[in-house]
This record gives sequence, structure tokens and C-alpha cells, in this order.
Amino acid sequence: MGRSNDYIELTIALQPEQIEPCIGLLAGEGVEYFQEEPRRLLAYIPEPEWSESRKEAISSRLSATLAPPPPITVRHMADRNWNAEWEAHLQPIEISDRLAIVQKNKDFKPKPGQIVIEINPKMSFGTGYHATTRLMLRFMETMDLKDLRILDIGTGTGVLCIAARKLGNIHPILGVDNNDWAAENARENVTENNADNIRIDMLDAEDDLQEILRSPVDLILANINKNVIDRILPAIRNRAPQSRILISGIMIYDEPWLKKLLKKLGYSTAGTLYEDEWLSTLAEPAS
Repeated sequence: MGRSNDYIELTIALQPEQIEPCIGLLAGEGVEYFQEEPRRLLAYIPEPEWSESRKEAISSRLSATLAPPPPITVRHMADRNWNAEWEAHLQPIEISDRLAIVQKNKDFKPKPGQIVIEINPKMSFGTGYHATTRLMLRFMETMDLKDLRILDIGTGTGVLCIAARKLGNIHPILGVDNNDWAAENARENVTENNADNIRIDMLDAEDDLQEILRSPVDLILANINKNVIDRILPAIRNRAPQSRILISGIMIYDEPWLKKLLKKLGYSTAGTLYEDEWLSTLAEPAS
């Protein structure tokens, strides 16, 4: 029997200033899919990964950090209902004057010379609506990507791979994700954007790192959560010692932790961008 594509939807009532910290806390619990609304956050967890113990862990984490503890409503969300609700919520978003992300079949008139990436996001993280994705894309715009061998860990919709190609990269690009739906969605988006020579593999950044880094890499894109960064960065430094790493998914409150980790592993910081309560850092081997 195949894996269920049903999801559990958590509706968490919050004050506007609590939404970004709550996303960070839930990301630390492995939650990857969010929808922000006025005074509430919707978070989505694959139904096979949901349990009472996970519910208790999430409730405890939020109660320990947010006062008063926010009320949480749990709802089963069938596969057949997801796409209509998600797609209805999305609108075109301009990352910059140079780059825009548009949902498939949405009307959008780009500015002269503006690069348009068309995505059909389905369940995948990386629509451009979250600050972490925007930060990664804005950082990539400032870089000369043409001759870099690029790896995207946790590719989600594949938007970073597609952006790298449209921003001038000429080499094969590899995107990996441990979610079969995300990998399938990324492949569809790559095809829709006529982005040649991008391969999307369903691999886990922790379990399959040796296979993922089998070929030399110049730049690793890692828009993932703090806990995964903490676990895989030492192995990346060991297996790909000359690679630069563009990191996001880190909250500004964790910047001291990130700086300490990078220094310990022998990286220097080539630059950092901020939006809301999130940051993106380009780490380079110090030697």
C-alpha cells in the first residue's frame, strides 16, 4: 500500500508578532508546511507522521515559549481537498525587480527584463511566500552562479534549482528532498519552466549524504531547519570541504548559535541577509 498523502492541519491562534516565532518553533519539531493568516497560523504534518506523542511534543514546545499557550485545533485534511485550498491562497509574488514567482495559470504581467518562475506548488515548501525562500533567492541574485556546480538540499518545489538555471548557471544541478510528493512536484516545476539539466532525487540529507555528495559541488543551497543544519553541516564540511553553503531556515535569535557552529567547523561568513525574524547566511571555507 502506498504512503497516504493526507495531512493533519493544525490551526494555532496567535497574535501577529507570535507567528514568525511559532514557525521557528514548529520547524524545530520537523514541521515544514505553513500558511500564515491574520491572527492564526496553519501548519501541516503528513498524516502518517502524526501521533498523540507528537501532538504533546508540539504543545509542550509552544507552551514553554509562548505565553499564554496558544489554542490548537487539529483537523484531518484529505488529499483531495488540499490543492484547491492551497492554490486559492497563492498569488504572484515579486522577489525583486529581476525575479518573480507566479503560480501556474495565474495572470501576471512581468516588468521589463523580469525573470518569471512558474510553479504549481502542491504540498511543497518553497513557494516564495516564506521569508526564508525569498532570502535565498535574493542572495542568489547577487552571486555569479554561471560556472558553479550546485546542490539544493530540501528542494521542495524546486524553485531554487530553477532560479539558479534562469540566473545563468550552465552546469548540471541536483536537487534532493526526502518527501516523495515534493520530489515529484519539483520535477513537474522543472519541466514547466523548461529548466534543462536539473535532476531531482528523493534522498535524505542525513541518511544519504554520501550519495548526495558523490560528485564535486561548489555551492550547496540549504533552506532547511536549524536541527537538520546542526546535524549535517559537520558531515558536509568533511565530505565537501571546499564547498560554499547558502543557509536559511534559521531565525535571527539563533544567529549566535549559527556563527559559533560555522566558526567551529572552519567556515567564515561572506554575508547575511535578514527579513522579518529570519536570516540567510553565505558560509565559505575559511581555509
